Amino acid sequence: MPQIGQMVRIIKGRDAEKLGVIVNILDDRFVLVADGDKRKYDRAKRKNLIHLELLDFISPEVARSILETGRVTNGKLRYAVAKFSDEKVIALKKGDHIDG
Repeated sequence: MPQIGQMVRIIKGRDAEKLGVIVNILDDRFVLVADGDKRKYDRAKRKNLIHLELLDFISPEVARSILETGRVTNGKLRYAVAKFSDEKVIALKKGDHIDG
């Protein structure tokens, strides 16, 4: 089940293999995804859940901001994506492997 602030990897479409953050849940099939860079919060992309890989990382900054104010800054979205990417690189340096 998707959650606001959860990181996703886009599997299908023009943005395939890019990371994003769930900023809104529309219904049981669709969510809005933004990354703060190419896809800003104001123009979040509507994506079908079957075209996304839900990752096990939820950005507390993004989730808290959306729940408190109903919005999130693009800077926080960029920070969340960068933080997740950095943690993934650090894990690789420790000897972990990426499936693929």
